[in-house]
Amino acid sequence: MNQDYESWTKAGLPLVAKAELDRIVPKRPSLWVTRRRPKIDRIACPRLVRRFLDPQARVLFVDPDLVVNLARENGGVPFDDIKDVELSDVGERCSFDTMLKLFGLENEPSLARLALIVRGADTARPDIAPEAAGLYAVSLGLSALAGDDDHGLLERGFMVYDALFAWLRFAAEGQHNWPAKAA
Repeated sequence: MNQDYESWTKAGLPLVAKAELDRIVPKRPSLWVTRRRPKIDRIACPRLVRRFLDPQARVLFVDPDLVVNLARENGGVPFDDIKDVELSDVGERCSFDTMLKLFGLENEPSLARLALIVRGADTARPDIAPEAAGLYAVSLGLSALAGDDDHGLLERGFMVYDALFAWLRFAAEGQHNWPAKAA
């Protein structure tokens, strides 16, 4: 058995539906193509891809009308809110939800909770997860700092999503450890 696989399963991390991964991404390292100026869902999806599907994946950000053709020409995977694209929004659910379901990751508790946060932030429904408003604010702030540097924004955004995922896996039930103020 592969040592990485053993470590992954011992850590309780979810396993990907390999048949679906091979269908969507037959060649690795993979190329993923989406609209430029990512904010919430278009940072969550590449983070999911790099952390769970293909650590060497590349992401290309282009004008919306170029996504499908550039993906097709380069053997890439188009994603997020593009007409007639499999990995896209479905109803009130984001592309992140679609990817979790397609790749068999929707039952991992931390990823399922992260999906609620992403969906709430991405669809202006902070009522579905208390953290959604914070993710929305941080995402818009990162976008303002990044300007047109989509890959720089992706790198900074990954830190936010890595921290959220770690909090969901290891610290969400924790309590603040500061002493209470005296009355």
